[in-house]
Amino acid sequence: MKEKITKQSILLFEKKGFSETSIQEIVETLNVTKGTFYYYFESKEQLLMDIHLGYINDLLARQETIRKSSASNEEKLIGIVHLLITDIQEQGPSGKVFFREMRHLTEGNAEEVKTKREQFRLNIEEIIRDGIAASEFRKELSPGILAFAVLGVTNWSYQWFNPNGEISAEHLTEIYCDFILKGISQFRNKGADSNGT
Repeated sequence: MKEKITKQSILLFEKKGFSETSIQEIVETLNVTKGTFYYYFESKEQLLMDIHLGYINDLLARQETIRKSSASNEEKLIGIVHLLITDIQEQGPSGKVFFREMRHLTEGNAEEVKTKREQFRLNIEEIIRDGIAASEFRKELSPGILAFAVLGVTNWSYQWFNPNGEISAEHLTEIYCDFILKGISQFRNKGADSNGT
């Protein structure tokens, strides 16, 4: 039942927003009582925190699998972009709630989630730094700024990307990785003349 409450709440929060969704509305859609809700959650805010932790912990675990693989740093970066874009397809409502509703968490809960989000970013930064050290990426790059750029591009996709539209998650991943990697690849200018052609 806890999973059902969580899933239904995510759909309602995505559609109406956290503030506009009442506990009463959540339990009515599931045909259960408020007592059932409070058996699993102390408050609506705790439910929101559970949603946030479930989402970011899952992303961190999957990112860690990519990081620990034997792939090149470029392949790892592509893997993380792919992870974030395909996640919109698989967990779009959860992602929208995660990015849009964190402002409703208490200060302590928000800090815990921010720390985990920061870890996700730092892991990307580490891959870029390792790629520079391995001469996969240009040495003059700023790993910190690039990590923010990668997340900025991918996270904003939650606002507009429709996995059922003209562009698939796979194609969008290819588009993003193409312009990201062409901008940071050590070998991007091979064969170019002095005029850049």
